[in-house]
Amino acid sequence: MDTRTQVNQALKQAMKDKATDRLTTLRLINAAIKDREIAARGNDEDSNIGDGEILEILGKMTKQRQESTRAYEEGGRLDLAERELSEIAIIEEFLPKQLGEAEIDEAVKAAVLEVAASSIRDMGKVMTVLKAKYIGQMDFSKVGPRVKDYLCVANS
Repeated sequence: MDTRTQVNQALKQAMKDKATDRLTTLRLINAAIKDREIAARGNDEDSNIGDGEILEILGKMTKQRQESTRAYEEGGRLDLAERELSEIAIIEEFLPKQLGEAEIDEAVKAAVLEVAASSIRDMGKVMTVLKAKYIGQMDFSKVGPRVKDYLCVANS
């Protein structure tokens, strides 16, 4: 079952259960998906977006909420931080399992070998492979420095 169907089924169930907080978050997810579809229509592309793009949207939504949580905690607004954390939990239900540290290292090594990366100049190729295979499974802002370190160590 694709992610869009899962979100829609969860939305219907939240309506039946009268779970207002969950319903609000699921509606935000649907709105973000529809926004992306509308933007795609403007580019004369197929207006239906794929699972990969939906996972990308969900990852972005999670990251935004994590940043908001940090800001709210620094500002002493723990009530708002808790609401953001509950939204993150709901969004993450639709994301694939996050890879562990060892799994990320193995994925980086495999991607480097796949593109035959030999220097830091090949970092973009490695990141492209990782983003294609592991969308929603790792935080690429944290993986980037690992790829860079791996390529620098491989060259020394």
